[in-house]
Amino acid sequence: MRFIRPRRPLPARHDASSARTVRRWAALPVAGLAIALALTGCTRVETTSPDTVRQEAGKTGKGDFGSVDCRKAKCIALTFDAGPSKNTARLLDVLKDKQVPATFFLLGKNHVERYPDMVKRMVAEGHEVASHTWSHKILTEIDPKEIREELSRPDDAIERITGRRPTLMRPPQGRTNDTVQGIAREMGLSEVLWSVTAKDYETNDPDVITKRVLDQADRDGIILLHDVVPGPDAKGYRGTLRAVPGIIDALKRRGFTFVTVPQLLAPGTPQPGTVYRP
Repeated sequence: MRFIRPRRPLPARHDASSARTVRRWAALPVAGLAIALALTGCTRVETTSPDTVRQEAGKTGKGDFGSVDCRKAKCIALTFDAGPSKNTARLLDVLKDKQVPATFFLLGKNHVERYPDMVKRMVAEGHEVASHTWSHKILTEIDPKEIREELSRPDDAIERITGRRPTLMRPPQGRTNDTVQGIAREMGLSEVLWSVTAKDYETNDPDVITKRVLDQADRDGIILLHDVVPGPDAKGYRGTLRAVPGIIDALKRRGFTFVTVPQLLAPGTPQPGTVYRP
């Protein structure tokens, strides 16, 4: 079991109380801590690694490896959250030039609906298209009806555009719990977390972004970056696109093979309700 923690900072209005919250939690007895976790919507959710999926599938002798066998190759998956955006065409140009497939976790509102041609292009060029919810609501903080809406609306939109319904989703901020997992299972969706984050939301320096990725990269890793055009007050995101070519080149020199998330799991296939994390 792994405790699924938020991977990105809470909004600024919560920052002032964060230190006090940590001190209060540290003082809680074990039973009290369990109650506190339940009240915040956090829970213990079992996650499954790509290697485990491949081993289990290998026992049955079924499944298709596709173009890459990640039991033998040193595979890594490049993923982008929160697009498509005005940057997507240039990002796709880079990936095409480098011959690298990626997995895109797309937002519905103001993104999929605004850039349908980019969604079509992703599929046409061999990338995996998945969901990052409709409007980036934190799924552990809303009721089941809203969770279903956040998950169904982007999938409906993507299916209308591409003819394919996503089978993967990434919960905003990586926050999930038993309720989210159960609803995802009902809707035929697997959850995909990550093992490498550049925290590109807090820096515009492509060299910093590149170093953070390279320092964390390992076999079967899942890299989290963002396909975002930042607002005028944003602290980050401006360096991501500039960092991508160097990240790809450096990882290729280290012997990595880039794959989509489904390719990383092959010959296994993503199972609804399962949370995947290296």
